[in-house]
Amino acid sequence: MTAGTPAAPAPERSLSIGPDGWLAEGRGVLRRPSPNHDQRPDDEDPCLLVIHNISLPPGVFTGEAIIDFFQNRLDIASHPWFEHIRDLRVSAHFLIRRDGTIVQFVPTVLRAWHAGVSSFEGRERCNDFSIGIELEGTDTLAYTDAQYERLDALAAAIRARHPIRAVRGHEHIAPGRKTDPGEAFDWERFERGERSHETTHHRHHPGGR
Repeated sequence: MTAGTPAAPAPERSLSIGPDGWLAEGRGVLRRPSPNHDQRPDDEDPCLLVIHNISLPPGVFTGEAIIDFFQNRLDIASHPWFEHIRDLRVSAHFLIRRDGTIVQFVPTVLRAWHAGVSSFEGRERCNDFSIGIELEGTDTLAYTDAQYERLDALAAAIRARHPIRAVRGHEHIAPGRKTDPGEAFDWERFERGERSHETTHHRHHPGGR
């Protein structure tokens, strides 16, 4: 485990997503529904997984600010930096905290508002056909062992439920506008972890084009 990282809350090692798009609840899995979602066009089955990072305020990994933000309940007056995001209404499907806890905000069958202006293989509006995972962190600070372990398990569960054929960072689908998950994210480690989970879907190198 990375030095100074809190111990993971004895999470379930395997995860599953039901027909409704929600993770089965268990140790280390929380549901915090967000209003920041809508229907996918034509109920499209998502094929793209997008990895982000977030910390609120930047570089702070304590408290419930991310959850409050995604639920439109953030106390803007509680920190000066929050003025930058006062009018935003966004949410990823999932957040993986530094200790490995997974928080789900939106079922995978619905469109979460996570990617913004974006493009993948010439197709715009990646929210329409993607699932977003936020890692609690920054572009330059190493992510924790617990986060990689839970990301691998979560990605496997998503692949078992949806026909995911590619994984990209936010920086890959919104270049010049976004930089996350940044240089701190170890794509090779993530790919090795994905290979350790048996799935029926072909893998694409996440950092490729």
